[in-house]
Amino acid sequence: MPEACPVCGQRYEPEPGFYWGAMYVSFAFSVAIFAISGVLLYYLAGDPAVWVYVLTVAVASVVTMPLAFRYSRALMLYWFGGVDYDPHWNDQVMLTQTGN
Repeated sequence: MPEACPVCGQRYEPEPGFYWGAMYVSFAFSVAIFAISGVLLYYLAGDPAVWVYVLTVAVASVVTMPLAFRYSRALMLYWFGGVDYDPHWNDQVMLTQTGN
């Protein structure tokens, strides 16, 4: 992961250890994946054996791990990093640079 955004220069790590709290967000994502996988298996597969639950949850967790990691860090940055998303930021910069 780069240290700063290549477009706007926003630092991705405002202070050392900032993303320790993202572990809790990632844990919430993992619990949601666990619950959704279990409920879907129960209703769609007719309550299969325990090993099917374990295997399905393990595979779903490993497959979605990169997304959970990225989005937990992004949410942590938005909630506690003082970042406000402005979809028109680039337009404002371009207007300032051209003098309009």
